[in-house]
Amino acid sequence: MTAQLACMTDDLGPEEAMLVELDGADGAPVQVAVARDAEGNFHAISDICSHGAVSLSDGEVEGCLVECWLHGSQFDLRTGQPVQLPAVRPVPVYPVTVDGERVLVDIDATVPVS
Repeated sequence: MTAQLACMTDDLGPEEAMLVELDGADGAPVQVAVARDAEGNFHAISDICSHGAVSLSDGEVEGCLVECWLHGSQFDLRTGQPVQLPAVRPVPVYPVTVDGERVLVDIDATVPVS
């Protein structure tokens, strides 16, 4: 599968996130949090917190971090690594391409965790 249209650039302002559902390889929907960091860069990570199994797109984006609204875990949008407890496991990060006004996400190619 290739990159899929997740949203338009105007859909998110700096330090905002939104939930999108993309088509997985098996046809099942995959929930992705698309976020725009403080510098205006777009990121895509799994929408499900690795600690509390709640939606990360409902949390606050600060700089290049997204905070889980339930227990306060924070994840780096670039790497998926948790930087604030209680989460200790990373979340998947997906490659993002901005093509004009379109934000494309490839859920079949995760970014390696560093």
